Amino acid sequence: MPDRFRVRPGDPSNLPVRNPSSTDGAPGGKLETEAVFADQHAKLAELQERLWAEARRSLLVVLQGIDASGKDGTIRHVFGGFNPLGTRAVSFKQPTDEELAHDFLWRVHRQAPKAGEVVIFNRSHYEDVLAARVHRLAPEHVWRARYEQINDYERLLSHRGTKIVKFLLTISRHEQAERLRARIDEPGKRWKLRAADFEERKFWDEYQAAFSDMLERTSTDQTPWYVIPADHKWYRNWAVAHVLIHVMSDMDPRYPTATPLPDLATLEAHLDGGDGSPS
Repeated sequence: MPDRFRVRPGDPSNLPVRNPSSTDGAPGGKLETEAVFADQHAKLAELQERLWAEARRSLLVVLQGIDASGKDGTIRHVFGGFNPLGTRAVSFKQPTDEELAHDFLWRVHRQAPKAGEVVIFNRSHYEDVLAARVHRLAPEHVWRARYEQINDYERLLSHRGTKIVKFLLTISRHEQAERLRARIDEPGKRWKLRAADFEERKFWDEYQAAFSDMLERTSTDQTPWYVIPADHKWYRNWAVAHVLIHVMSDMDPRYPTATPLPDLATLEAHLDGGDGSPS
């Protein structure tokens, strides 16, 4: 059940003892789980189509994680079958001068999903209690106040019909090193190389502490956090899809009632050419 990944409000996150290499609950090994993932993919595509057709509610998916934890891969694999007309992925980079001239939620709120949409945040407003904290970009009294401001913001979205589901992808420090090394060794991955990713490893412990506080301060009944072990990419994909199917099935989006059609003879008449032959 998705509860195995969920951080319950008021409970400790237990992040230091969560095993990022865990494959608990998977339907089998890699091959068996990937076979099930194909069915999950189809189910998610159906649920997203129904949400888009219903056009009343929306879904916001938040992806957070240390560098190389697999945020891009999760978007590519889990959401690859979604209708692009009703889906957007938004990546939040270093704030621009214009964004810095506004409150920290301004740039995020502009990207919130409209009715019927699924929007995936690759990083998010949570950077303002993570990177801002670790790199001391804001004083402590400022970033600490943001926990409740974020909770208020997410309540606002929830009240207007947006379901929010938040994933923290966790990997071991060893696995991160292997993935960064692959970006050096494999020409096809070198485009991902960023010197900053290697520098950020120096702050591993600080990020783990920031992640723990984030989970404990902002996992609510309405907008829970799910901690996904992501050392194994096949398991990560299955687990994220597993939670999303549960969440979207609970939403139970419905196709709208079809507009009544005129009688079939009238429809047939529209298909006839001017000489009475089929057009």
